[in-house]
Amino acid sequence: MSAAKVKTGQLWGKNKDDLKKQLVDLKTELGQLRVQKISGGNASKLTKIHDLRKSIARVLTVINANQRSQLRIFYQNKKYLPLDLRPKRTRAIRRRLTKHEASRVTEKQRKKKTHFPQRKYAVKVRLPGLDLVSGS
Repeated sequence: MSAAKVKTGQLWGKNKDDLKKQLVDLKTELGQLRVQKISGGNASKLTKIHDLRKSIARVLTVINANQRSQLRIFYQNKKYLPLDLRPKRTRAIRRRLTKHEASRVTEKQRKKKTHFPQRKYAVKVRLPGLDLVSGS
C-alpha cells in the first residue's frame, strides 16, 4: 500500500496507462481503508483516507488536463471547437456580433454614404483681443 501523498510534479511525466493504473491502485486502497475504518480501526486511518482522496483528485486532474490538451491539438485547425474548449468570457461578449458582422454594410447604406458623404466644415476661430484678419 502506498500511503504516501502523490506529488503532482511526478504525475505530469507519466503516460495515460500508468496514470490509470495508479488511479485504480489508489481507489482500491481507499476502499480497504474505509472497510477498516468501519470495522474499528485506529484514528490514523482518517488522515490516510483524506490523503488518498486528495491523491485521487490529483491523478484525475492530470488525466483530465492531458485529455483537454490532446483535444485542443486535435481541434486546432477545425472550423468549430467543442463548447468546453471555447474561451468562457462573459455571456454578453459571447453573444456580441463578430468584427466581420459588425463591419458589414447594406447596399442601401453603401449608396447613401457614396451619394451623401459627411460634409467637411472649416471653422474660423476668433479669439477676443486678437485680430487674425489684419495680420499685425
